[in-house]
Amino acid sequence: MTFPNGPGCVYTRRMREHGYEVEVSWSGATTGYRDYSRAHEVGAEGKPGIPGSSDPAFRGDRDRYNPEELLVASLSQCHMLWFLHLATDAGIVVTAYRDRPKGTMVEGEDGGGRFTEVTLRPEVTVHSGRDKLAELHERAHHLCFIANSVNFPVTIEPATAQSVD
Repeated sequence: MTFPNGPGCVYTRRMREHGYEVEVSWSGATTGYRDYSRAHEVGAEGKPGIPGSSDPAFRGDRDRYNPEELLVASLSQCHMLWFLHLATDAGIVVTAYRDRPKGTMVEGEDGGGRFTEVTLRPEVTVHSGRDKLAELHERAHHLCFIANSVNFPVTIEPATAQSVD
């Protein structure tokens, strides 16, 4: 039994399934490894595009986002959004949130590679409730869709929270 719940969301008995569609577009000519552009566009209907490229280590454009950065960013965004949700539910007023996550990818001898870890380092400013932030980070990590989907460790190292009176 399913019940629609907005675009891309379908209720089943106990789970909701969400669908996501994006478009990745590139044009050029692959006349040689050193010659073709790695520049491309990532987008979704009705949203501005994200300029993409490969990592500069792989002949990419450092002024564009690479897939590795976007993966690290998606982990950070997911954690932040869950954290803000849980803080709101707990009555904790968050006035600022900043994260400077770091990911490590190891390249294999065959040129392939994989992420071995990502560390999130959120800095949170709150009016009160600093004593509950560690628990909220732990719960947010447990609930994060993206962290639950990757096959490498995601560590949370929160900075000391700031209080605003």
